[in-house]
Amino acid sequence: MQLFNSCCGKGFDGKKKEKEEPSWRVFSLKELHAATNSFNYDNKLGEGRFGSVYWGQLWDGSQIAVKRLKAWSNREEIDFAVEVEILARIRHKNLLSVRGYCAEGQERLLVYEYMPNLSLVSHLYGQHSAECLLDWTKRMKIAISSAQAIAYLHNHATPHIVHGDVRASNVLLDSEFEARVTDFGYGKLMPDDTGDGATRAKSNNGYISPECVASGKESETSDVYSFGILLLVLVSGKRPLERLNPTTTRGITEWGLPLVYERKFGEIVDKRLSEEHVEEKLKKVVFVGLMCAQTDPEKRPTMSEVVEMLVNESKEKMSELEANPLFKNPYSSNENNREQVAEESSDVISKEKDNQQQQE
Repeated sequence: MQLFNSCCGKGFDGKKKEKEEPSWRVFSLKELHAATNSFNYDNKLGEGRFGSVYWGQLWDGSQIAVKRLKAWSNREEIDFAVEVEILARIRHKNLLSVRGYCAEGQERLLVYEYMPNLSLVSHLYGQHSAECLLDWTKRMKIAISSAQAIAYLHNHATPHIVHGDVRASNVLLDSEFEARVTDFGYGKLMPDDTGDGATRAKSNNGYISPECVASGKESETSDVYSFGILLLVLVSGKRPLERLNPTTTRGITEWGLPLVYERKFGEIVDKRLSEEHVEEKLKKVVFVGLMCAQTDPEKRPTMSEVVEMLVNESKEKMSELEANPLFKNPYSSNENNREQVAEESSDVISKEKDNQQQQE
């Protein structure tokens, strides 16, 4: 505990120390075993890239979520403590920060506040999907607040942090359906032992950018790509990857972009939303999602620009988005060119006939 007292700037004044006591601490393995009923399967909330998450209840009745990290490497224990302490100091209203940790033997566990409405996944196509609790207003709020959280990690956190695993299961929802982005900064806690993209490609699930799959290296621009996929998932209620047959899958951008070419936004929106969505806002979220999920990293906006686009209500900004060349059907221009050439050719033929008739 001495590490955390010194890092958090505690003084020697007893009253001051009590007042500034952090809400996070070191948990014992025995305490977390008791809270989760020995990590009972019935307590399991889900499983992600870095480990399994369990619901738990402490002796004082408070509910927690415990992430049991996968097999730990041979790094020094103090490294784990330091990295967790850095993550715990990152605070934003839409980030779910670490409440505490446990490091005993080979066990490495992170403790968080429990989110009663679980994750975005559970509402889009999980246990709460049939209830359709996410109306359009809630979805817009989730889109903006989660964008703000990731922009904060990129630009204002100390040190700046690449999330590395942006997806619907890592956007949790509190009792008011406010977004709380979690699992940020795990790249340092759980470095990839393979060093290549093969493992990431297998576990892609549609959120990982092409360059990240190829290199295994995460970046702010790869976070932007993942967030773009997240926006499209949020609007459509579809999964990021759709299996067309046993050997073929289709990404959500491959499905959505042709519909945007034809301006068929009604076919993109989640059918459970009925007619409650606002057409212009729907179009804006789809446009921003596709801009983020471009294959070329240099063409993607930054997360700060994403936030600005999502919150900007001006017609000028909307017109600017709609005019982006990305949303122009590349095939229609070829067809128009062919039609124009045909028209010009017919004009030439008509003029030639007129000249011939005059000469005759």
